[in-house]
Amino acid sequence: MRILLNFLLLSFAAFSVSGLSSDGISLLSLMRHWTSVPPSIKSNWSASDSTPCSWIGVTCGNNHNFVVALNLSNCQISGQLGPELAQLRHLTSIDFSTNDFTGSIPSELGNLQNMRVLSLFSNSLTGAIPELLFRIPHLDTLWLNQNNLSGSIPSNVGNMSEITYLYLYSNQLSGAIPSSIGNCSTLAELILTDNELSGALPGSLNNLGNLVYLDVSSNSLEGNIPLGLGGCKQMDTLVLSFNQFTGCIPPELSNCSSLTLLSAVHCGLTGPIPPSFGLLTKLEVLYLSENSLSGAIPPEIGKCKSLSDLQLYDNQLEGEIPSQLGFLSGLKNLFLFVNRLTGEIPLSLWKIQSLENFLAYNNNLSGELPPEITELTQLRNISLFNNQLSGVIPQSLGVNCNLTLVDFSNNSFVGQIPPNLCRSLMFLIGGPRFFVKLAERKLPKKVIKLRRMVADALDRRN
Repeated sequence: MRILLNFLLLSFAAFSVSGLSSDGISLLSLMRHWTSVPPSIKSNWSASDSTPCSWIGVTCGNNHNFVVALNLSNCQISGQLGPELAQLRHLTSIDFSTNDFTGSIPSELGNLQNMRVLSLFSNSLTGAIPELLFRIPHLDTLWLNQNNLSGSIPSNVGNMSEITYLYLYSNQLSGAIPSSIGNCSTLAELILTDNELSGALPGSLNNLGNLVYLDVSSNSLEGNIPLGLGGCKQMDTLVLSFNQFTGCIPPELSNCSSLTLLSAVHCGLTGPIPPSFGLLTKLEVLYLSENSLSGAIPPEIGKCKSLSDLQLYDNQLEGEIPSQLGFLSGLKNLFLFVNRLTGEIPLSLWKIQSLENFLAYNNNLSGELPPEITELTQLRNISLFNNQLSGVIPQSLGVNCNLTLVDFSNNSFVGQIPPNLCRSLMFLIGGPRFFVKLAERKLPKKVIKLRRMVADALDRRN
């Protein structure tokens, strides 16, 4: 009490001498906590002014009596956030992002009842997130990402009845995601990636009918994925990668009909890819790699007409590649390597004119490469090594495209190297039986001009 009284007396004395408003006095007091301040701010924030409304980074209300916003983003300020911030009672927005603030977030900020935006990302803040922040009634945006915050997410997170954007990623937060988060009915974007969160995903996330973007990747979350059972109709992006989930991919995710990106890489998932995913007609990116998924690739995936990037590599998928994937007319990347796929590569795949990268190595694929492969004008990377492919490489391969990597090693190809293969090639890898009919073991002149040859595709056993 005595400290507060002394501060008020000093403030009154300063106000009496300089005429500076109380908000200006609070800002000058706040600046004393900063160890490095740009000269432009030091000279501009002057005690001789009557109001701080013309100061760099300061916005006042219409009556010019009170500070309503502070924007000192990317100003190369170091130091601590002082409790004086909480004395600016009319603040609606604070943006101190991309500086070098250290220390903890003052719990007194929770007293700023008019606050709508608090942006402190990309600093070096430490300590726990104050529970009082989650009691600010009209808080819409809370960006605390890319700091060194620790402790758990406060259990009263569900009190934020008007929150729209909650970014807590790239910190050191631990513990479970509170189930009360399901009470944040206005939440549109929740990003918790790159923390140390554990426990199960709360089923209450299904209550968030306005959620558009959910990213919980790179944590230690476990248990089943309980999503898709409720209001996920608005969800555009779902990222679950690099966790320790168990069980299957829930077929109910197909209820999230607005999804354009679904990523569940390295999650410990088992079982089949749900055929119901064919209902996700807006899906553009599907990443399910590095799991233990089994069964066949559902032909229903061919109904996802918006897919441009399909990555299912490093699983235990088996059976043939469904010809229905040829319906994906905008597909650019198809990564199926390190599985147990068999049979021929469907002719329909070689007719996808947008295809740029096709990686299907380390499978049991058989058959020959058809002439249609030479018509893929966008093809850049084709890696089919460690399969059972045979026959002659179509001699026009490389005429209509600019290949940068070709790897056909450890197959049963015969015949000559296509003469136009190497115009833009950086890597060419063959194998023991590749090009065994080359006369006198000579490479075409265009192959000799390769900028970098990793393997010359000759049989070195002789």
